[in-house]
Amino acid sequence: MKSALLVIDLQHGLFHGQSQPFEGGRVLEKSQALIVDARKAGAPVVFVQHYSPPGTPLARGSKLWDLVEGLAPEPQDIRIQKMRPSIFFQTDLRPQLNAAGIDRLILCGMKTDYCIDTSCRVAAEFGFKVVLASDAHTTMDSAALPASAIIAHHNRTLGGPFAEVLPSGEVAF
Repeated sequence: MKSALLVIDLQHGLFHGQSQPFEGGRVLEKSQALIVDARKAGAPVVFVQHYSPPGTPLARGSKLWDLVEGLAPEPQDIRIQKMRPSIFFQTDLRPQLNAAGIDRLILCGMKTDYCIDTSCRVAAEFGFKVVLASDAHTTMDSAALPASAIIAHHNRTLGGPFAEVLPSGEVAF
């Protein structure tokens, strides 16, 4: 299988917003390590950035839209911009992955309960083998649940039918 790493929505406006992501520093470190491992293996790295309409906090080109420090895309990396939770909705990601012969996607980033969840499910529907790095995705506390419970719940519910859930140190490219 040919793999690609997808780094989803690790952006200033989400990562450094009013609510802090659960164990954000650890998640960033794990994501950076996955990027290094992917590049060593020659696997494509895809940086996905969520955007919102002009004049809103995540407007394209704004400081809040930028990737967080420490994520330094290289010229060969793929950059995808999306407006919805799915990495595939109204993007050209699927054709790019298909053209490159990619059939296995490794996901990290945020937010667990939105873009990570939706992207795992849709990728599986499209026939990709999905690997979710269990310790390299995060979210914020909600009114109903702490972020740690949201992450644990998604690792359990996505594992099996939608993704193979592995600690980032066990992910092989």
